[in-house]
Amino acid sequence: MSTNTVDDKRKVTTARLIEMKRRGEKIACLTAYDYSMAKLIDQAGMDLILVGDSASNVMAGNMTTLPITLDQMIYHAKSVVKGVNRALVVCDMPFGTYQGNSKEALSNAIRIMKESHAEAVKLEGGAEIRESIERILCAGIPVMGHLGLTPQSINKFGTYAVRAKEEAEAEKLVADAHLLEELGCFAMVIEKVPATLAARVAKEVSIPIIGIGAGNGCDGQILVMHDMLGINQGFSPKFLRRYADLDNIINGAVSQYIDDVKNVDFPNEKEQY
Repeated sequence: MSTNTVDDKRKVTTARLIEMKRRGEKIACLTAYDYSMAKLIDQAGMDLILVGDSASNVMAGNMTTLPITLDQMIYHAKSVVKGVNRALVVCDMPFGTYQGNSKEALSNAIRIMKESHAEAVKLEGGAEIRESIERILCAGIPVMGHLGLTPQSINKFGTYAVRAKEEAEAEKLVADAHLLEELGCFAMVIEKVPATLAARVAKEVSIPIIGIGAGNGCDGQILVMHDMLGINQGFSPKFLRRYADLDNIINGAVSQYIDDVKNVDFPNEKEQY
């Protein structure tokens, strides 16, 4: 049951997230990809909803996040925005839309904002994409960073194992986090790194650090909706806590429906005109 106060019903903005960090109030984040689920998540009191490129996996059935297109991300974000009143809606920029050409990055970010009405974009990477971040921010578009395990670079890493365990990679992550803050990002996701490292970053920077598989020293947490609701049973990393078992619930309901139709139990006399 929701315990939100009247004050909590205020619209969440990028500035409010930073205020939450300053007060020590943890930030709850979750992904969503469609109107109906976004509406339910928002009504529950979520602070931030990420229209993640994980839609490539859980909505389109791809093995990685790489195949999803800009048009598809705009479609999902536009659907989510229609169901949200309170949460800040952030849209992932998909692979290939911001790496390498900062002018294209700006053009693509503008498309997301104008066509989906999302309130911010998220990009993966640090110093390597500095120019793209700067251009997007100069246009007045809020940017959320993403460091650590960056799924769009899976072919470079070759594995989804924990990142930044070695000192050199850890120090680069810290340096990139400070860079993202200095450039003007309002927050950043840190994925699948040692908890002590993520906690260090959260202490050293003034913007919110949203963790996924990065321990409880972060300023907030995010999970993929399909994972935490138990819709996706094929993904069971150590950091995932399942809050429901919708796979079995849905399967049971559908099986019962099939039986009722086959046995002419549905519809009954009260369910027909």
